[in-house]
Amino acid sequence: MRVWKRLAAQALACGAALTMATPAVPQGQSQNPPTIKTEVSLVNLFATVRDKNKRVVTDLKQENFKISEDGHEEKIAFFSREMMLPITLGLLLDTSGSEQNMLGAIQGAGSRFIRRVLRKGDEAMVISFDTDVDLLSDFTDDRSILDRAINKARINTPGGGYIAGNPGPIGSGNMTGTALYDAIYLACGEKLNGEAGRKAIVIVTDAQDEGSKVKLEEAIESAQRTDTVIHVLLVADPRYGGNGGVARRLAEDTGGRVIFVSSEKKLEEAFDQISEELRSQYTLGYYPTNNSRDGKFRKIKLDVDNHDLKVLARKGYYAPKG
Repeated sequence: MRVWKRLAAQALACGAALTMATPAVPQGQSQNPPTIKTEVSLVNLFATVRDKNKRVVTDLKQENFKISEDGHEEKIAFFSREMMLPITLGLLLDTSGSEQNMLGAIQGAGSRFIRRVLRKGDEAMVISFDTDVDLLSDFTDDRSILDRAINKARINTPGGGYIAGNPGPIGSGNMTGTALYDAIYLACGEKLNGEAGRKAIVIVTDAQDEGSKVKLEEAIESAQRTDTVIHVLLVADPRYGGNGGVARRLAEDTGGRVIFVSSEKKLEEAFDQISEELRSQYTLGYYPTNNSRDGKFRKIKLDVDNHDLKVLARKGYYAPKG
């Protein structure tokens, strides 16, 4: 097991590298008169559309969509219904004491989910988090490696699977801690920041954070800066409860979903829904009217002309800076 040795303070600084393509500007010959060069960045959106019965809708066209940025309508420059675009996936497993009774079911369903969702060109990593954040498997397309990583996850409680001589990078010394925000921050800032294309994190947790060194807002920002969608499977032991508010913020602010899980059967169904969603996305792109490189957060709203349909997509991005 490879364990991260540092909390990447640089992650936010590096996070400005969004999945936005900047077209190259041809170099003019020295004898030519000077020309004005303009950098325009394509903003990419990945969207899932469901009807009122929560069925995925896959037959929409470009003219059915409308994009606005900070209230200003933008022209769609790119549209695709390609369902096989490669995806880079992070599976984050909560191994704090509150998940002890469900860990076996989580591991089984998680392994089946990975086997089902990964296609040619995809990669996934596996991370566990409790008092520490442990990288159980780096990015790979080898399902057997990912399966073994998932099954290495252990509950980190006194007398449980805690390895005292091999702590993670941000251990608080609190054996009942849950470094959820740190796990998201590290997964996005250290791992997904360098990846291109579609990126998603699926977190199996009760969304109770205890002991993280970063705040919820910083975790969300790290996902937004790296264009990472967060899906949360909210698995809560009745004795401990779950934090639905945190789960909803993580998902809604990044374009993901929260699915409440109350049983092993519901867990399997939840993984199936996320698998379907990851394979049923539209890709849209636009060149923003506001081309200022101010590093500010821009709000995006993606709508469809049928108001009975619900669109799931990220709510904004950070503009390039400098």
